[in-house]
Parts: sequence; structure tokens; C-alpha cells
Amino acid sequence: MQIKLQSNDYHVLVNTLGAELNSYSSPEGKEYIWNSDPTYWLRSSPLLFPAVGNVRNGETVIKDHIYQMPKHGFCKESEFEVTKQTENSITFLLKANEETQKHYPYHFELRLAYHLNGSTLSMDYRVTNKDSETMYYHIGAHPGFMCPVNPGENIENCILRFEKEENFISYEYDIKNLEFNFEHKVQQKAEGNTLPLTIPMFDQDAVFFEKTNSHRVSFLNAVTEKGVSVYYPDFESLAIWTPAGGKAPFLCLEPWNGSAIFHQDDDVFAHKHGIIALEAGKEATYHLEISLIE
Repeated sequence: MQIKLQSNDYHVLVNTLGAELNSYSSPEGKEYIWNSDPTYWLRSSPLLFPAVGNVRNGETVIKDHIYQMPKHGFCKESEFEVTKQTENSITFLLKANEETQKHYPYHFELRLAYHLNGSTLSMDYRVTNKDSETMYYHIGAHPGFMCPVNPGENIENCILRFEKEENFISYEYDIKNLEFNFEHKVQQKAEGNTLPLTIPMFDQDAVFFEKTNSHRVSFLNAVTEKGVSVYYPDFESLAIWTPAGGKAPFLCLEPWNGSAIFHQDDDVFAHKHGIIALEAGKEATYHLEISLIE
């Protein structure tokens, strides 16, 4: 079920399925979030938990048992409970249940709160370990942004501008084996804090920067400098993705804590690259903001 938030004539649609952001539009009616057209990608902004990316052959070992783990976890197929709601805010809750336990044998609570303040949308994640032992997880965001935002644009008319200078060294994704490799790196062609976007840079799937100096990145038209900005203070990594070939009219900016499987990883979930360990009874919070640059 979709639920509408509004503030100063800005509008957001969020869905109880997956606690997913489906729409963010300006007072003029300009849409900034990908429309989930299944021709290219049937999602718009999935919540990634308890895995970011894939595990090897779709299976992982947790508590000495083998579990099937969907790519990016199970939230996208989970119905969330609404615990709080106002005109411009909403809080979603997912508790461990019979279905989640098929993939992930921990007792947890996961909350995602949205707060719309005009041209800025805040997203606050809260993970609570309700189990009697340490819980391991990844968490990430995957918002897709329309490209073109304005008529006549394509991906190569746009840039990413980071708040600080970056080395722009990414890990290449091995499409055949569905994994990253510490030994396979790519130097992206960039200047200072600005990364021009090209179609070929996505030939091997996502561009993954393991650690960024910045915690804010803007997706902009290179001439008008209009677009969107993502602030991710509590996430270590950033992935950038659009389907190979450059025909899909969107770009995803994905703050991650964790990643898909690395060639060097074994199959134990607690050993995964970037895994988070949360002690019994503890909770962790993560903040994200999407701002429209009009």
C-alpha cells in the first residue's frame, strides 16, 4: 500500500511493501525517483538488509546451518508495519517472523523513518538486536533517480560531484562469477571531486567505491548543475549503478555498509566483507538524506 507524505507542495510516496520510496516530486510536478518500469528495473529504492548484494550461489552459513539468502536480503518482499504517521513523516517496522527466519535466524527489529521537509527527505534506519547473541548484518540504501530529470538529457550529460576529493579507485565486478576481487581495481577517469558519467563505466555492473572521503554526493546536469544530492554520514561505501548499455533512464546512488561477495570471502555470513556485529540487546542507527537541487 502506498502512503503519501507532503511538505510545502513537495510530495513523496512510500510503500508498506519493503518500506520503499516510490516517488519524490517537486511543486512543479517533476519526478526525481525512478518509476519502477520492469523493462529496466522493477524497484525504485529498496532497503538492503541483512545482506548487501549477493552471497555465493545464493547460500550462506549462519550459526553452522546453510540458509538461502536473496540478493540484497528479504526486505523488498516484506510487508512493513506502520507505527507512526503524520502529514510529512512515517515510521515503518519489520520484526523477525516465520518468513525472515527461513533466511536469517536472528530475532531483530528494523525501523525506517521518513521525514519530508520540503526539498529534503530524511531517512533514519534503526536496527535492534532482540536476540540472545551477537547478530551479523549488512545494511544499505538503493535509491534510483530519473535520468533524464530534464528533457534531452542522458547519462553522459551528467556528473557526480563529491564534497571532497576522491581517488576514484573502484572494484571491478566479475559478472561471470558474480563477485568482487581485491586484486581487480579500476581507476575511474575523474578530476578532483568530480566524476563524469559514461556509458562504458557500467559495462561490468555497479561501480563500487569501498570507502569515500566524502559523505555527500550530488548527481547533476553538467551544465545546469541541477539534480539531486545524497548525504550518507553513517555509510562507509558508495555504489553507482545503471544497467549496462546506457538505455535505462535512471541512475542509482547506493550508500552501503557491506557489499556483495568477494572472491577472497568464504561462505560464512559472519565473515562477509564489511559485516557489522551488533551485540545482544543493542541497537544501531544510520541516517540518510536526499535533497533536490532545482
